[in-house]
Amino acid sequence: MKTSLDCLPCFLRQSLEAARFITDDPGIHEQILRQVLRSAAEMELRQPPPVMARIFYRRLSEMSGLEDIYRPAKDRFNRLAMELAPELRSRIKEDADPLMTAVRVAIAGNVIDFGINGGISEEDVHKAIKKAFAEPLAGQTEEFRDAVRQAKKILYLADNAGEIVFDRLLIEQLPIERVVLGVRGRPVINDATIADARAAGLTDMVKVIDNGSDVPGTALAFCSEEFQRAFSDADLVIAKGQGNFETLSEEPAPVFFLFKVKCPVVASHVGMPLGTHVLLKGG
Repeated sequence: MKTSLDCLPCFLRQSLEAARFITDDPGIHEQILRQVLRSAAEMELRQPPPVMARIFYRRLSEMSGLEDIYRPAKDRFNRLAMELAPELRSRIKEDADPLMTAVRVAIAGNVIDFGINGGISEEDVHKAIKKAFAEPLAGQTEEFRDAVRQAKKILYLADNAGEIVFDRLLIEQLPIERVVLGVRGRPVINDATIADARAAGLTDMVKVIDNGSDVPGTALAFCSEEFQRAFSDADLVIAKGQGNFETLSEEPAPVFFLFKVKCPVVASHVGMPLGTHVLLKGG
């Protein structure tokens, strides 16, 4: 998926929200925005939006001196999700269709996205979970069910911190001995890294690898050789979040995308309204 001109104002909004998260100093806010504007003028729009976002989030990290800008928020949402997990696990277990209920819960967790909404609150997460059980699920649910049943090697691509705990609830419904979990190689926005997989208890459950990249998605050209091998070896890739959709939507691979449609550009691309919960077959 290429970067749209409509993505450029979003990049500026994201960078200003991140700058305000780092400091209250308006002088630094201006300095950061000017840096992002210079970067935007040189962007290669044929690349997916997360590849472009990588550039200015690196600049933000360098200018702030913080390797993981959103670490406090990531820890807070990991804790919240862990508190909610036992009740949600019980609800999944008691449901007549635990796999699809776990899919709904995992997609609900996709609301924890500081790239889309830097002001996301704990109340927003509670509302998203409540809505997920009533929200229609668009896409190929039966094909997904069949793919899970037949897959011998499943690569599950996580998206954000906090959300990764809800991913665990879905992974618990998969044949976990066949699952490898992929996370980001270094901090970017509130995307999940090895530290977040550990906080979610996933490192004790499945093999976890990082992708060697700080793109807030899965741009294979920027990923490590180990990760690229894991991707090509998988006969089912479960990719969470818009960033993974934006970077992998044109890859000829056995991918199912799970995400909430959160921006007009993606909504137009998939032909679905904003807010839709999607289980979409790629490849």
